[in-house]
Amino acid sequence: MITRREMLRGSLALGGAAMLAPHLAPHLSAAAVTVPEERNITEQLGWQIGPQIYSFSRFPFDEALKMVVACGTATFEQYPGQRVSRDINVGVGPDLLRAENREHLKRVKDLLEESGCSMNAFGVCGAGKADFDFCAEFNIPLLNTEPGFDRIAGVSQLAEEYKIKVGLHNHPHNSIYWYPEIVLAQLRDASPLMGACADTGHWHRSLLDPLACIKRLKGRIVSFHIKDLKGIGVGFNADCVLGQGDVGIEAVLKEFATHDTKDPIPFSIEFEADWDRNQPKVAESVKYFDSVAKSIAAARG
Repeated sequence: MITRREMLRGSLALGGAAMLAPHLAPHLSAAAVTVPEERNITEQLGWQIGPQIYSFSRFPFDEALKMVVACGTATFEQYPGQRVSRDINVGVGPDLLRAENREHLKRVKDLLEESGCSMNAFGVCGAGKADFDFCAEFNIPLLNTEPGFDRIAGVSQLAEEYKIKVGLHNHPHNSIYWYPEIVLAQLRDASPLMGACADTGHWHRSLLDPLACIKRLKGRIVSFHIKDLKGIGVGFNADCVLGQGDVGIEAVLKEFATHDTKDPIPFSIEFEADWDRNQPKVAESVKYFDSVAKSIAAARG
């Protein structure tokens, strides 16, 4: 199944990154990220907050990484296909593992080391062996995917082989994992390393209650695409800063805090609007997320 993201990838990430809004990212500091004290509280909950770098898909990786740093986050989710730089038209993903791209692979690793950032998830990808190889190369503990039902057993086997978690991601209605019951049905016989990638915005777009979906998937959520939207049943370009929309982000986080999670959970902020200038809004969303996490921790005593 070709997702909306896959259709956009070529035009935005590879072809478009070299020509769209070239004046915005280069001026940002390349210094390593400074993590605020509130982040320690967030991480005490076992939560890792950072952008889905797809939010910055109109920029090449080296410039988008500066935007991640400017958000004050040290972790982020990488999406497949984002070109390394304006001068290197090789996608950040499995293509980096080709022998002829060894120099570009080193470039990406150097950029990560210099920034102090790391990839904590990869997606939404096809979850083929090459994707697992890429995750292993970068020590990425989780990938998010939407494989066909006939591929669940194979993906499950790869998850066990590589010891990498897999999140089944929900695009909006008419995509195959849009409804939580469908996700649970596919997870029934799958590896315990597999779970749900909970996309709050896409549930809202599908006229589902994100809070109810979180409750239904209790114990099976391994990652989040955390979004807030203004309006009911809205399409794309309705994204807003977390806490300023109609998704009910605070209630979702308070509910999830009651779930028994053992491993760190990546929360990837995916902002699918204001593509050329959304970095400040992602940064504001990070601050909101940390503030809610702080209030949850304080309530626990």
